[in-house]
Amino acid sequence: MLRQQIEQQIKEALKGNEQTKLSTLRFLWSFIKNEEIAKQRELSDEEVVALVRRQVKQHQESIDSFEKAGRPELVAKEKAEMEILQSLLPPSLSEEELRKIVEEVRTSLSEDQRNNFGRVMGEVMTRVKGRADGGLVSRIVKETLG
Repeated sequence: MLRQQIEQQIKEALKGNEQTKLSTLRFLWSFIKNEEIAKQRELSDEEVVALVRRQVKQHQESIDSFEKAGRPELVAKEKAEMEILQSLLPPSLSEEELRKIVEEVRTSLSEDQRNNFGRVMGEVMTRVKGRADGGLVSRIVKETLG
């Protein structure tokens, strides 16, 4: 489904002469195709979402680097591309929703596993499946465990 959405947005960007959107989506499309060639199969929506998240993270790192280097024109370009990519992602969970999920996981685990960071973190990440940043989840789990 997400693949079709990306293809459709590429067509719309072509028709609307939106160069930034077009180049960003084409780059993403080539990234997806390369991954499919490497895996020798079509990617699932979850895998495509993971690739988009990876690209967003890469753009964020570039923004940080360009800000340190004093390159505002490149910062603006990276931010525009990152916004296009973020529009493809499913809505992220709020911090309150994550805290609730962490508590649910802790109560569902056995008494001796409730304070096991790795066990709680693994279960939470399984439940949120790409709808939350791993760093944020990690921070919330650490705060909850004390």
